[in-house]
Amino acid sequence: MSKLLDRPFKVFTIYALIILACSIPVYYFVVDFIWLNELDEHNLIIKKRIETGFNNIQINDDELTGLLNHWTKLQPGTTLIPANVPAAKADSTYTIRRLNEFPGHHDLDRFRGLSSFIIINGKLYHLQIETNVEESHETVLAIAMVTILFFTLLVIGFILLNKRIARKIWQPFHHTLEKLKSFDLTKRQAVRFEKTNIEEFEELNQSLQKLIDRNIFVYTQQRTFIENASHELQTPLAVLKSKMDLLLQSKDLTNEQSQILAAIELPLSRISRINKNLLLLAKLENDQFPDKENLELTAILNESLELLADYIITKQITVDKSLNEKLFITCNKTLLEILVNNLLINSIIHNTEKGNIRIDLSGRTLTVSNTGIIPLNNEKLFKRFTVLSSETTSSGLGLAIVKEICNRYQWQIDYDFENNLHSFTVIF
Repeated sequence: MSKLLDRPFKVFTIYALIILACSIPVYYFVVDFIWLNELDEHNLIIKKRIETGFNNIQINDDELTGLLNHWTKLQPGTTLIPANVPAAKADSTYTIRRLNEFPGHHDLDRFRGLSSFIIINGKLYHLQIETNVEESHETVLAIAMVTILFFTLLVIGFILLNKRIARKIWQPFHHTLEKLKSFDLTKRQAVRFEKTNIEEFEELNQSLQKLIDRNIFVYTQQRTFIENASHELQTPLAVLKSKMDLLLQSKDLTNEQSQILAAIELPLSRISRINKNLLLLAKLENDQFPDKENLELTAILNESLELLADYIITKQITVDKSLNEKLFITCNKTLLEILVNNLLINSIIHNTEKGNIRIDLSGRTLTVSNTGIIPLNNEKLFKRFTVLSSETTSSGLGLAIVKEICNRYQWQIDYDFENNLHSFTVIF
């Protein structure tokens, strides 16, 4: 996974490399064009100098013939011979490759030439001037080396500027990200983002501020409603249950009435359990379990198994324990008991007839496993009001409470289904 600023940096680097690579032949042709023009001008100057020199001196034909015999030695790179054309032609330039006549040069060199005609003593002479041109491969090599040097400097500059710009420009974004990472809706703490002069980040902060404030407001209203409703329902539910018990103990109760009351008692028990669990969640979220003790987990597990013994016997479930190690945990005793009870009740509810429950305690890891047929839905497993069993008395809040307790103490809880075994693992 790459960072946001690295992506345009890579594109810009590749783009710069392509442009600089394409610039090498362009540089070569531009430099060569200028160089040839300069050489043409240089050759013209030599021609003017030779022509002016002959016109300023008095020389007879014999002296001129002797001079021309030694001309190539006196003026290397030029030739002056009598013209074999009846009239002078216009000056022309050309480029030729031939061996360099200077000692130590054995390769073909490029020469820029000027072909012209001048008049000496009333006779027409053909003048050729050739000047060595810088080797093309040397020019290309020099341009390529300079280009590579500047490309290296360009990339180094890109990297340094990219880091500096990223550190400065993205600082407000990182501040916002840190605020979001530390934000916990359950704590209902307002978030205040720092002001920034970057328009996009300021707009992002304002949008996030509105979103968070709205969510805190809605969450607070929901929690207050649930807490108040649970408290208000507690008394009438207790009264209803008491009246139900009185009716069931009545001697004048008919069989039909008894069946109706039994049918009513089941959903009433479910409502009562939901109400108690909602109150418990409200207390957890309001941090109403501040007391902590140093508790031994094995003792808590054995106590819970004794309390649930009747349910285990009813379903003819076998319990295998591996509790040789003792684990001491510092937490609230009520919450630890609730966590263990809910895990064990869950293993009973989702077990098969004559199934098996296995409890393993190793190091700081507790695993509660039970036999099953199909895996539970991982996405809905720890969500509230998710009923994962056909048991009508299940409130759908047991595992949600377990998850809330684990979050409170930063414990890790995981679920796995393998070899027809549901396994819940808590790492303390």
